[in-house]
Amino acid sequence: MRKRKLLLYGFLLGLALVLLPFVWRKGVQWVYGRSIYTVEDVPADKVAIVFGAAIYGNGRLSPILRDRMDTAVQLYQAGTVQKIIVSGDNRFEDYDEPTAMMAYAIEQGVAAEDIQPDFAGRRTYDTCYRAREIFQLESAILVTQRFHLPRALFTCQQLGVEVVGVASDPQLYRDAGWYEARETVATAVALWDVIQKQPAPVLGDPIPIE
Repeated sequence: MRKRKLLLYGFLLGLALVLLPFVWRKGVQWVYGRSIYTVEDVPADKVAIVFGAAIYGNGRLSPILRDRMDTAVQLYQAGTVQKIIVSGDNRFEDYDEPTAMMAYAIEQGVAAEDIQPDFAGRRTYDTCYRAREIFQLESAILVTQRFHLPRALFTCQQLGVEVVGVASDPQLYRDAGWYEARETVATAVALWDVIQKQPAPVLGDPIPIE
């Protein structure tokens, strides 16, 4: 009987550990879903932060990243924001998300002086940490897809930046199921990140956004 009880408790504990990331993500979605707006109704702010995503060998933006940039450009053209931070990965010599994002925004009519590249936004946590510590932001509008926004909002809020989000989802994405599954794990990791509050791997001198 005792052995059966131990097996039962072990099973229940294992089940709880498996379900915890799903429950945690649902909670984050519920709390931070109320801070997600459209381009038309988001409150104005000085800066929009665009999170990086994949680019191709010739610097062409992936559909997900192009949609994020198009949304940020709409915010800029509407006068909702005055500056755009393009934050992404630039660890490798032949891979540079922020430069590709900046070039795309300029092609769409955004003034170069109104774009601030963040070359060390390797992860959502890094982008949020650097927004506060490097770019000295107290508030911002986050631009990314709806599946990613709750985690991004949670992370930036916990790191001291008051944020709202604008969802950039004008289309269905081929790997939507994979993104949803990945986000469940990433949201659990985000909790650990904000508990630790370790500095981002790359910092540097402050660059206040004027």
